[in-house]
Amino acid sequence: MSDPVLLIDSYAQIFRGYYAVRALSNKNGDPTNAIFAMMRFLMKLEEDHPGAPGAFVFDKGRPPHRLALAPDYKANRPPCPEDLQAQLPCIRELIAAFGWNIIEAEDTEADDLIASLALHFEKDQDIRIISADKDIAQVIDEKIEMLVPDQAGKGFAKRGLKEVEEKFGVPASTIVDYLAMIGDNADNIPGIAGVGPKTAAQLINRFGSIENMLAKVHEIERETLRNKIEQGADLLRKNIELVRLVTAPPEGVTWSENHITRRVVDLDKIRAIAEQKELKSILRDLDKMSATKPAAAPVIPAEPEEKGEELEQLSLF
Repeated sequence: MSDPVLLIDSYAQIFRGYYAVRALSNKNGDPTNAIFAMMRFLMKLEEDHPGAPGAFVFDKGRPPHRLALAPDYKANRPPCPEDLQAQLPCIRELIAAFGWNIIEAEDTEADDLIASLALHFEKDQDIRIISADKDIAQVIDEKIEMLVPDQAGKGFAKRGLKEVEEKFGVPASTIVDYLAMIGDNADNIPGIAGVGPKTAAQLINRFGSIENMLAKVHEIERETLRNKIEQGADLLRKNIELVRLVTAPPEGVTWSENHITRRVVDLDKIRAIAEQKELKSILRDLDKMSATKPAAAPVIPAEPEEKGEELEQLSLF
């Protein structure tokens, strides 16, 4: 395969679409905003990357090893909104109907699976990860890049080695140490108090790593900063373990081409969903797609368990 492998952080995209399109439902009162947003996203992927290999990767619980280190890891996350929860089964149907595999594993976060898949398949192909999660930057290299939704909502911005260093001030190879110092409010990981991104980048670039910095902490001239680093040594080491992505496949899983091989788009299934959800503009666009798409193959998702009128403002798709 010559096309880059596309790995999509599913929930990040689902939530992004859910909040971009609001107050949308069919005549039965069923919420449809997240379904509409995902439909648009999937159609855009098919237009820009027809048949490209890849998968949609889902979170499925918090990893025990991170909870053992920090029982309050991600405990600050609000529950999934009920109207979004109701749309998730249909969204998963849509993903499969567009020919994408869904990859998930018990007690495993999507970021870890994405990192594992990316590092496995980069031996043969370039990898593009659709996500805005800064943790993913730690696996960026010459063959792995991120496609980050831009702030203007007009598409995706590339984040490769150069862009990572421009954004964070440190090379991708030291992102784990950098994030361990500043923490991550979204994941309920506290950093070193009073150490912001600029100071963290300066220290990481100077010493190369947290361990080297701790070994040479006496070289930090500013006393208050030196004391904070000394007193936060245990926190920094714990944060490294929390932030570092697990790159081994889930137990019992061996990645293969089957996990990223696309199936033929099932336009009949997609059209049936659009009709049921009363997505009128989607139906119009599906008519344009139908002339160029072959008949669908049976949908057999690859799981890693074996060895009103819809809104038109969605310019982000």
